[in-house]
Amino acid sequence: MLSTFVPFMLFAFVASITPGPTNILVLSNSARHGFKAALPIILGACAGAAGIVLLVGCGVGQSLVQMPKVQTAMQWVGVAWLSYLAWQIFSAPPQAIQADAKQKRLGLFGAAALQLINPKTWMMALAVVSVFAGQGGQRQVVYLSLMFFLIALPCLGAWALLGAGSSRLLRSPRAQKVFNRIMALLLLGSAWLSVLI
Repeated sequence: MLSTFVPFMLFAFVASITPGPTNILVLSNSARHGFKAALPIILGACAGAAGIVLLVGCGVGQSLVQMPKVQTAMQWVGVAWLSYLAWQIFSAPPQAIQADAKQKRLGLFGAAALQLINPKTWMMALAVVSVFAGQGGQRQVVYLSLMFFLIALPCLGAWALLGAGSSRLLRSPRAQKVFNRIMALLLLGSAWLSVLI
């Protein structure tokens, strides 16, 4: 069992820490609204991804593999949503970097839903279950799901700390606007590269 968990932990770390749409959203939100504001996004994204590992381990993922049209639809819905979020970040006024209770943010459920419509998350979960679950059955899948959640939390937390730390550099409206636009373009690029490659 330990021989499976150590490689899985490394896989989960790399999958969680490397840049992607979720990491960029966490970075952007924490830079604009503070570390605490990014916590619901972190929890939602981690819970969503861990939940998908659990669902795939229960057999839902096999159905997805057999329905390429559903995969494609999920991919385009995900790209559309991420494009919308990128536009929101790109067009945000500089003063939005200060905490604004009236401004709608992604939040816990939005971040979890983003994982549900992200085909890359489903494919990652399929890889986890096929490579690391082995003959361990449902118990092994539950352990893998829980471990993925626990490893992803500090990884996304590091992105939030990076964003919160960068807010010190974003004191001028011009710097805030440039940061918003860079984050929006990175998010847009990461979303569209998933369908173009």
